[in-house]
Amino acid sequence: MAAITAEEMRELVARALAEDLGDGDVTGEATVPAERTATARIVQKAPGVVFGLDLVVETMAQTGVQEVDTLVAEGEWFQDIPVEVLVARGTARSILAAERTALNFLGHLSGVATLTARYVEAVAGTKARILDTRKTTPGLRKLEKAAVAAGGGTNHRMGLFDAFLIKENHIAAAGSIPRAVYAARKAHPELPVEVEVRNLDETAYALGTGADQLLLDNMDPPTLRAAVELRDANSHDGGKPTLEASGGVNLETVRAAAESGVDFISVGALTHSAPVLDFSLLLSTD
Repeated sequence: MAAITAEEMRELVARALAEDLGDGDVTGEATVPAERTATARIVQKAPGVVFGLDLVVETMAQTGVQEVDTLVAEGEWFQDIPVEVLVARGTARSILAAERTALNFLGHLSGVATLTARYVEAVAGTKARILDTRKTTPGLRKLEKAAVAAGGGTNHRMGLFDAFLIKENHIAAAGSIPRAVYAARKAHPELPVEVEVRNLDETAYALGTGADQLLLDNMDPPTLRAAVELRDANSHDGGKPTLEASGGVNLETVRAAAESGVDFISVGALTHSAPVLDFSLLLSTD
């Protein structure tokens, strides 16, 4: 998983296991003979995109599971379910110690990838691309954004450090949109600059600042379409900023937003409200 390094993955999994196991799995240790070996199969029970198998492998490795094999490629949509996605062999105790942490990672990240794929499918045939946001689970941003990419979405900035997004409060503190854009360009000319606008007047004003992208905040489809027309009418010599629709978008409304002609649609729900994709671990003892 290129989203995080091997060391980052080991540390993340170790923290998650420590949270779950504490001083030990009292149920497993009391009821399961130490020498009992088993085979575990993780089964996907709902249609969707699988993502997070590397975390399952690492989780099982850290609890002492000897053999783990992934059976499917990540980033693919599986419609015909149930489908086995992973098989593991080891002591029953070690498998049971890993079970919940492994399924938590897999279900959550696959849920993010699956919801993203639904949004991407909803705008298919338009020019709009689906963006994620910074509305992520603390500590899991890299993984959640990787899951968005696995579902066919496009990653927005990783954090506050790698791109400018000048929002309403920044503009108020800076004094105006031009002042904020000028200060951003002066401080870090190598970084892209995006400006939030709330109506067509602000859109027209921001177009004159040379911003790379405008965030069209909570605009309905007719207003989005007017903003696209305004941008196109006032762009010359290749200096055409991209437009991002944001706010109030769901699976029922995203198509209309995309058909307005915007370049991007950002959806916070991809990471903050994605339903968990359903997986089960089925254990058989040897």
